[in-house]
Amino acid sequence: MILISAFSFRAFAADPCELVSGVQEYGITVYWDPLSGIGTLEKNGHQISFRAGDDFTVRDSGNLVSEKAPYIENGVLMADPSFINGASSFFMNSSQEGSYRVGVILIDAGHGGKDNGASATHKIKGKNVTIIEKYITLAIALKLEEYLKKAYPDKRIIMTRRTDKYLKLQDRTEIANSVKLKDNEAAVFVSIHVNASLNKNASGYDVWYLSPGYRRQVLDEKTSVGDKSLDSILNNMMEEEFTTESILMAQNIHDGMKAQIGDKSVSRGLREEEWYVVRNSRMPSVLIETGFLSNPDEGALLSDDAYLQKLAFGIYNGLQAFVTHFERSRGFTGK
Repeated sequence: MILISAFSFRAFAADPCELVSGVQEYGITVYWDPLSGIGTLEKNGHQISFRAGDDFTVRDSGNLVSEKAPYIENGVLMADPSFINGASSFFMNSSQEGSYRVGVILIDAGHGGKDNGASATHKIKGKNVTIIEKYITLAIALKLEEYLKKAYPDKRIIMTRRTDKYLKLQDRTEIANSVKLKDNEAAVFVSIHVNASLNKNASGYDVWYLSPGYRRQVLDEKTSVGDKSLDSILNNMMEEEFTTESILMAQNIHDGMKAQIGDKSVSRGLREEEWYVVRNSRMPSVLIETGFLSNPDEGALLSDDAYLQKLAFGIYNGLQAFVTHFERSRGFTGK
């Protein structure tokens, strides 16, 4: 997604003009992806999404408006005066109180019950200790839940499991996708895991998001307009938005973990993959690998409650940064 710099604008122009310069005086920011042909206008937490050349736009991720969207002319993104006037009026009349907010944060502690996940036995402080993934993920998730509930008493913090309970992957995404949201609310999904490898030297943490090239269905019955062709376009717009927000959330969480962990472990960076829980969640979602329990040194760290607290606090700080940005700018980031 490209943030386009704005230029000057001659007020009350009667002829079509360049979109960016046309909305600049109203304090509207334009985000434009030339590859997909999808763009977004944003101000005060509200947005208008469009695909160049269409005869409709989408306001605040759901309200379909019949109007001529911006279009490409001689390689330039243009807009008619009627669109610019309508956009400025929409943002002027949209109150800050009605702006989008993260209303629900879902925390998924990987594995559980009969599904132990990865495990390894290491000698720690002279004793053989078996480290099991399902217990580590739950310990981190519970600490994260505690931090989030204290920081956000007005948000719903939902756990896919709070005990040593077995859940199928489908159960986890059904919990996420069945959450009832208000019109101005969004939900985010964070799945916590621990890595393992046959190579005992492998170490480090990483944060995964869904491959941008993967096509998924994110449009639900509430947002559907009942027209297959229009629904397909709406789905693409929402999917593009979720991908952008997932990458931003992954980066924030990675940075939060790095700040807490320091040199105790190494960063493996951001990665993309089509994990089940990520590709089947109809919301911005990430999967966190907190380290390699197969590595003797990192396994010892992952058996230490104080270290798990650092991991949880790092994830919390990342989520807090994402939520703050999302609620200020509707999830879009400038360059």
